[in-house]
Amino acid sequence: MMKSLEIIIFFPSIEGGGADKNLFMISNFLSKKFSKISIVTSSNKYRNKFNNINFIGPASMFWEKFGRKLKTLISVIYLIKAILFKKDIIVFSLQSNIISIIICKLLFKKIITRSNSFPNDWTKNPLKKLIFKKVYQLADKTIVNSLAIKKKFNFFYKINPIHIYNPVDKSRIISLSKKTIKNIYKNKKSLKIIIVGRLSKEKDHITFLKSLKILNNKIKFEALILGSGIYKEKIKRFILQNKLQNNVKLIKFKSNPYPYIYRSDILILSSLHEGLPNVLIEAAVLKTLCISTNCETGPKEILLNGKAGSLFKIQDEKDLSKKIVYFYKNKDLSKKLVNTAYKNINRFDFNQNLNQYFKTIKS
Repeated sequence: MMKSLEIIIFFPSIEGGGADKNLFMISNFLSKKFSKISIVTSSNKYRNKFNNINFIGPASMFWEKFGRKLKTLISVIYLIKAILFKKDIIVFSLQSNIISIIICKLLFKKIITRSNSFPNDWTKNPLKKLIFKKVYQLADKTIVNSLAIKKKFNFFYKINPIHIYNPVDKSRIISLSKKTIKNIYKNKKSLKIIIVGRLSKEKDHITFLKSLKILNNKIKFEALILGSGIYKEKIKRFILQNKLQNNVKLIKFKSNPYPYIYRSDILILSSLHEGLPNVLIEAAVLKTLCISTNCETGPKEILLNGKAGSLFKIQDEKDLSKKIVYFYKNKDLSKKLVNTAYKNINRFDFNQNLNQYFKTIKS
């Protein structure tokens, strides 16, 4: 265990999504390698997910009800106080990287950043593009979680980031998937479809529901929407207005979604954009067929350009419904894709990728 170096993780708003799962795994692994490790955050809801890590930030739950922008502002104040008079430290930023880089460079501190996505609005905001490019070039090291994002950083920012895939604990996922849950699917002969993720605009559940409306008279199916978020009422309205309530269940966010994925035939990802969506990797571990939008960065890479799952056009419910019916009728092909996905899981190996984080920080 390294005693001289102190690691300060910067993650202002912990919300329980895919990026947060990576935060928990990476942080807890690093806590075994470094004797001094802290996290600067304005979130306290998930404290029990961390082992031997010092929390720096507001002690109350008051800030949980506010958005990421305000939480970042509060966390910035705590970050400055935490690093101002310290020498042997490295800031490891996994969220709000631009502001954390600026602070660290103004205070002459080393900083490593991790990015799990790439902004897609350059044509609308060239000033943002210039700022991001100049600031990211100041970071001591940059880590990205997909080869597609690495190429984008290289092309747009003129830097060569370190590529480390998301660490996935295969044995843990399989173990958790065996937990007993209520009988969620009623008809043994129906096709069982699930979508897992935050109920938000970018996850585009409406396209998913439109595809189910098309399916309604073609095949017998049951569908689960697993997640919580600001679009819940909009999704509920759409289900009722389109008479899908007998086929679709809305289940709130679960810290353990794996029993639900394991009991499903197909997992759908309908996102407008992604980084490297963990849910596709987790479904592959559980041998559930994946059908995803071919959005920029992530799905195509995980699903091996269609060899380990199927890809459909963004916001194209007709394309999605056709693919669901096709794979429902072609069980052998579905099984082939599932097996290919499972055989290629080692890219996301838990220990291998976490050790890469340690080596990157240590060096």
